[in-house]
Amino acid sequence: MDLAQLLPLVAILVLFWLIVIRPASRRQKDMVRLQQSLEVGQRVMLASGIFGTITALADDRVSIEVADGVVIQAARGAVSTVQPDPVDAPDEGTTEAGGA
Repeated sequence: MDLAQLLPLVAILVLFWLIVIRPASRRQKDMVRLQQSLEVGQRVMLASGIFGTITALADDRVSIEVADGVVIQAARGAVSTVQPDPVDAPDEGTTEAGGA
């Protein structure tokens, strides 16, 4: 086999690695890092779309409060995102003095 015949195959493999494999492994590493950095009190979303607040952590499980007094346990790997803390915004019902 000639080197010129192998060059297109090698180029296709390199492109496949750059476009598919590398980004997927980077996303997987980021997800593992996120799941290992979980803390009690964080608002999270599970892969199933359930939102809640972490109340306790174990090695491979998290306890999440989804409503007042309702706590569920989920696998740590089920946590897909951590919700950002809400920014302190003024209440909608308040108005500034001296208007109208």
